[in-house]
Amino acid sequence: MMRNAAERPQPFSKAIRAAVVGPPQQRSAILLKHVPRRCVLAGLCGLVVLAAGSAGRLHAEETPEIETPAVEPHPELTRLSPTEKVWLDREGQQLVVGGEIALQRGQIEFFACPRRTKEHESVVVVDATARLVHTGLLAMGLEAGEPVQFAPEYRAARGPEVRVEVRWTDDEGVVQRVDAQEWIRDTRTREAMEAGWVFAGSSFWTDETTGQQYYQADGGDLVCVSNFPTAMLDLTIPSSQSNEALLFEAFDSRIPVRGTPVELIFSPAGDTKR
Repeated sequence: MMRNAAERPQPFSKAIRAAVVGPPQQRSAILLKHVPRRCVLAGLCGLVVLAAGSAGRLHAEETPEIETPAVEPHPELTRLSPTEKVWLDREGQQLVVGGEIALQRGQIEFFACPRRTKEHESVVVVDATARLVHTGLLAMGLEAGEPVQFAPEYRAARGPEVRVEVRWTDDEGVVQRVDAQEWIRDTRTREAMEAGWVFAGSSFWTDETTGQQYYQADGGDLVCVSNFPTAMLDLTIPSSQSNEALLFEAFDSRIPVRGTPVELIFSPAGDTKR
């Protein structure tokens, strides 16, 4: 399927490019050095991460403007873009991404997607591009693996395990935080999903007429519960994308009403800090 593509590519930051395409041991250090706290490095806004496994190439595209809040919600963290809700907790090894509930009930292929992509089949919609979330994971020192393969035989997505949590404020004003799996129900067992995610890294598509390359997870495949070769985060178990064989649905009794503001917290799966 054809994915959304940028219309007017712009020059990108050499420092950020080096952070993604340079040697693994240098990537996080370069990115963190050049991204000032609470603001974005000129050129990072609209960054496209073109990842194939742990390597990648970049170009920039314009990102839609969103309203900037009067009060910065996370002044203690490094905001990676003035127009996208993504904050890096360098010391805590966490990436915070803002969004809201998009779907409270029904079958799903995604747990989270960027806005204006797959909201009809995703529990959470985020105000961020997948490419910027990908960049944030690299900044934490994670290395993208490889997406799922279906031919000549099935091979599950590979990469470092990533924990995904959801944080929100309930009707009584109490801040709640749970693992994302608690909001996903296995249609076979009727229990919460047990499988976890890996940083597969998605893939890129090349426009044959222009030669431009585009990060495919920006089309919606941010945090998947069905296997996609374009997934940024994917499950390590076989999970069909066929409507007749979908394994997961929204755990409606546990999910707040549609439109409730939430934050997703990404961290290395072995990190239990909260």
